[in-house]
Amino acid sequence: MKKRWMTLMLALALAAALTACGEKDGAASSGPDVSVPAAGDVSLPAESDEETAEPEDQQPEGEQSENQQPADQQPAAPSQPESKPAEKPASTPDKKPDNGSGQSGSSNGGSSSSGGTETAQSVDLAAFYETVSAGDNFPAMAALTGDTLDALYPGLNDLKPRQCLVYTPMISAVGAEIALVETASAGDVQTVKDIFQSRIDYQIEQGAFYPATVEAWKNSTQIVSNGNYVMLVCMNGGCDGIVSSFNALFA
Repeated sequence: MKKRWMTLMLALALAAALTACGEKDGAASSGPDVSVPAAGDVSLPAESDEETAEPEDQQPEGEQSENQQPADQQPAAPSQPESKPAEKPASTPDKKPDNGSGQSGSSNGGSSSSGGTETAQSVDLAAFYETVSAGDNFPAMAALTGDTLDALYPGLNDLKPRQCLVYTPMISAVGAEIALVETASAGDVQTVKDIFQSRIDYQIEQGAFYPATVEAWKNSTQIVSNGNYVMLVCMNGGCDGIVSSFNALFA
């Protein structure tokens, strides 16, 4: 717009100057008339589209696009639903270890009063013998070892037992004897019992020399077992007490 007004003012000034000059020249000479276009006939140059057209994408400072909104007025993003923590599975009661018999519980089972079943209970047979032989009425005994043991209890050492203690009276007229064995396996228990029974049969038939000793081997002798532990006891008047003490070791 400013350029337009300046152009118009310049055109009017030029027209006024030419008119003044023309009147002076007309008075001095009678030359040909020079036609001067009227002020209203002066054509103004068209404004260039480049000068007048304002860029479409240019906007006055301070104004914002209708579609553009301030950052603080932007619609908030939809909040996602809070994820719930995964629920823990219900705890199951701890299982007790299986001892191999189909029942849960401790593997240290109780003792068996007979048969060849294994037992985890450890018994010191030498300590047991010291206990039962401590009484004043217990006869003096000697331990059988080596060839003597093999002769009286043939096959016993061949089993390689874990513990093997055999005591016989130092006086042959006394009806007494005690043998304590812990076998290496449950399968040897019955074999040990058979060896003990052979010893009883031999003493009754020909080993005992006196009637009192024969009577003791017949009526005061027992073979008992608890797990892998086997005992033969011949004790006139004290057999039952020794058996009870032996069984008490595994109760």
